[in-house]
Amino acid sequence: MKPLFTALALLAAPPAVAQDKMTVILDWFVNPDHGPIIIAQENGYFAEQNLEVEVIAPADPADPPKMAAAGRADLAISYQPQLHLQVAEGMPLVRVGTLVATPLNCLLVLEDGPVQTIADLKDRKIGFSVAGVEEALLSSILSNNGVAMDEVELVNVNWSLSPALMSGQVDAVIGAFRNFELNQMDIEGVAGKCFYLEEEGLPAYDELIYVANPETLDADKTARFLAATEKATQYIINHPTESWEIFAATSAELQDELNKRAWADTLPRFALRPAALDAGRYARFETFLSDAGLIEGTRSVRELAIDLGAE
Repeated sequence: MKPLFTALALLAAPPAVAQDKMTVILDWFVNPDHGPIIIAQENGYFAEQNLEVEVIAPADPADPPKMAAAGRADLAISYQPQLHLQVAEGMPLVRVGTLVATPLNCLLVLEDGPVQTIADLKDRKIGFSVAGVEEALLSSILSNNGVAMDEVELVNVNWSLSPALMSGQVDAVIGAFRNFELNQMDIEGVAGKCFYLEEEGLPAYDELIYVANPETLDADKTARFLAATEKATQYIINHPTESWEIFAATSAELQDELNKRAWADTLPRFALRPAALDAGRYARFETFLSDAGLIEGTRSVRELAIDLGAE
């Protein structure tokens, strides 16, 4: 009778509910910055939230916010400074969550090179990879140290930041991530020095954020996505070694010294409450950009960011 009972029990069981599908466009190829997303996927936290999440690395790092704005992705990973500029230009985007809650960007120079202060950059070359955003941040940093933008030469180094610096092609680079480029240079035996943007007159900001088109945003699915990544972040904090092993096992390309170091350096910067919004932080950065003449006027925080946890 036991097999018959089992069969009857299975027949009486409710049908499986199809998971809600989501598409998330990363800002770049998978790397330790995306730890909570990958751990949520690998540990089944998305499935617990009845989500099937497709994680896509972009062909062009400039594409993710555009894809979200066009409704071609539910969420995209972007940068808070970029969000302010794009919303000011009329792009339909809003911040819905935070991935990395501190700046990672820095102005990077050689530790024993000719640039020991930012003022030393006068008449020198500075490399960059993202036009607009990085130039906007750089102009304020230089101005605060008595250097005008027309007193430096900007060189587009096409994402080859630390190699351009180490080879002498440029004297500094803006857009270097302190958790990656500093480690990359150290591994190659070249000491680097970061000037941290938040210590050079710029308001603190969220480096990596989740953005969406406010008109097509599915608040319920997004809230569940953020709940899953919050659980993943808690797991990462509680189990740093185990979480690294899970993360690295997803791709042979991640299993190297650079990514291992970057994982350790990024871990304390993940947003512990990814849905939570620091409204003052967004208001201050909007005012900073406006005062610096980098955007016209200011937008309300509601136009820039929402707190799904408070909805």
